[in-house]
Amino acid sequence: MIVYGHRGAKGEAPENTLEGFVHAHRQGIRHFELDLVLSKDGIPVLVHDLTVNRTTTFKGHVSKYTLAELTRMDARRNVSSWPSPVGIPSLDQLLDQFDDLEHLQLEVKSDKSPRMNVLSNRLTEIIQARRLYDKVAVTSSDIHFLKEIRRRNRNIRLGLVAERKFPRPMSIASRLEVEYLCINWKLLSKELVDDAHRKGMHVSAWTVNRIFDMLELEKMGVDSIITDYPTSTITYFDNRTRHQRALPDNSGVAAPGNQQATGTH
Repeated sequence: MIVYGHRGAKGEAPENTLEGFVHAHRQGIRHFELDLVLSKDGIPVLVHDLTVNRTTTFKGHVSKYTLAELTRMDARRNVSSWPSPVGIPSLDQLLDQFDDLEHLQLEVKSDKSPRMNVLSNRLTEIIQARRLYDKVAVTSSDIHFLKEIRRRNRNIRLGLVAERKFPRPMSIASRLEVEYLCINWKLLSKELVDDAHRKGMHVSAWTVNRIFDMLELEKMGVDSIITDYPTSTITYFDNRTRHQRALPDNSGVAAPGNQQATGTH
């Protein structure tokens, strides 16, 4: 089961900041979920809300600020404590920071239609220019936005973000022919996971912060979890793998080693 860091490592560092991603990356995390909104100057930036009110000392819509202004803000307000100021980065800045990320879920929130059209263009351009087809999935609960991405480039993988039972997530996901079903973990069942797998979808559960819940989702066959605490989560699964390797089999001979843990289990 793959472990994705939620907004970088939301429970361990300021969310959606380069510093948060670096923190998790140093602990071996190579899969991340993050949020994208369009800046005033038409650049996709990492921020969860449509405003900067919650995570910075500034007020107003992200659309009122340029990337340069956003990077100078201190995005530590009402998030995990951090010793030094951290700004709001762009997607390009994050991609420039690392060369070994294995996969990103790029979630786009609903915004005004003209801004969503520009964002779909910018995202498509970035994915095409960097040839990220196998390394990203563009996800959203905005059906129109997902259709627009698909219309621009059918090679870009898409994911439906589902947080309610109705309308039925699988019905919408099937109709859109998305590759990822990114779903509130409380909505999941073995039957739903199996149905998604039959349709060729990767099932990613959010936001899962208790080990007990992770293990239950693992039993259901969930492909990945998105957690606020990726470094402690990966430590748990790595320790479990090492423990299983150390156990003798029934004959008293050491059991064959499992595959080295790299974030998937």
